[in-house]
Amino acid sequence: MTMRSFPLLRSAMYTLRGGFLVRPLLISIALGIAGAALSSLEESYPVLSAWVPTTLFPSRADPQVAQIILATIAASIMTVVSIVFAILLMTLTLASMQFSPRILLSFVRDRVTQWTLGIFLGTFAYCMAALPAARTLPHPFAPVAAATCAMLLAITCVAWLIFFIHHISQAISVNHIVDRIARETERVIDDIMPDRRRHAYDSAGVPFDDSKRETPVSSTTSGYIRYVDTERLLGLAKKFKVRIRLLRRVGHFVPEGVPLFSASREERLDKERVAELRSAFDIGPTRTLQQDVEFGVIQIVDIALKAISPAVNDPSTAITCIDQLGRIMIRFVNRSVPASLLCDPPHVVRVIIPRIAVENLLETAFEQIRHYSASDIAVSLRLLRAFDDIASTCSDPRVVESLVMRGRRIVADCAKRLDPPQIENLRRRLSALEARVTAAAET
Repeated sequence: MTMRSFPLLRSAMYTLRGGFLVRPLLISIALGIAGAALSSLEESYPVLSAWVPTTLFPSRADPQVAQIILATIAASIMTVVSIVFAILLMTLTLASMQFSPRILLSFVRDRVTQWTLGIFLGTFAYCMAALPAARTLPHPFAPVAAATCAMLLAITCVAWLIFFIHHISQAISVNHIVDRIARETERVIDDIMPDRRRHAYDSAGVPFDDSKRETPVSSTTSGYIRYVDTERLLGLAKKFKVRIRLLRRVGHFVPEGVPLFSASREERLDKERVAELRSAFDIGPTRTLQQDVEFGVIQIVDIALKAISPAVNDPSTAITCIDQLGRIMIRFVNRSVPASLLCDPPHVVRVIIPRIAVENLLETAFEQIRHYSASDIAVSLRLLRAFDDIASTCSDPRVVESLVMRGRRIVADCAKRLDPPQIENLRRRLSALEARVTAAAET
């Protein structure tokens, strides 16, 4: 069995990797074990401490120096940890208020922050684990090698703290925030879009009887569909000889008691089989970027909408968001949307999965920004440029025509609020976009 067979375990690992628990905890445990092991080995093999200069420990038989060093470092590190947590809380609060509460997930998943907490807490654990070895009874022993390593860790913590402050000062910049969300969204696109070499047939063209009576199966919990294990669902559908139709796609909210999917052969399902089918879904209180491309787009759109609101009035941030949305859409329109009909064997439809289409993602990415930026010439011009960038890389005439239609809406809305010279700039950019239709039709 692979990790893909366990969507709940996969989701738990996704959440734990992105939090302040697993990585800092593992680093702390590792350094704590290292402190205990080094002090124990040093007591058994005194030759390990021979490399320590005598200027640091003139008397190897006096444990007080080692005790003072280890205790002082441990106390100081905990003070610094409280400062780090204060910086984190301030950063999260400012980011939530200034941009969007949805972007907090990207801050929590930041590996530099996780390593910072892990190194500081690990240094404290190292000192506390090595401290009991420095004793006067029943015979004096000074773990000089362990104390020297603690001093090196303390120097590392000071250097890391400077790096962490520098990193946070950059991470709170809107350019870095939006770029990080865009990169994560691109990774989701790369993960869920199909590899053409894996498909020996076009499952979307397989005929099947869509008139069969289907029995709805309700969700047992309320939440967002965060992950669907399609391989497991396909295997179970083949095993039970049923056809499964998902009624809502990844990212949609499903209340408890509302149908989650439907099955074509009710007589072949019992409670145990229904429970197995439900286990292929991960449903939780928040959306994640495991399979949900739209969620990454929504985060960037939220930042753009807040930037162009009258209370903030920051068109430069909105322009940055539009640039990153164009980057995501270019990646998306140049990939094949995964097949909605999953077959096994090739001529038998087993699972029907709704997918987000290019048109729907374009609507999510640009429609609200277009509506609220009709009085801002800079944002409107950048929207048309983003449309032109997407059209220049897309060979599908339908997508290009959709972009032209949206560009015409921008010009029509701005014509009601802006001056004629500004409208002329918009029309010139729209003309360049309209020329893409002919180019796409010829390719």
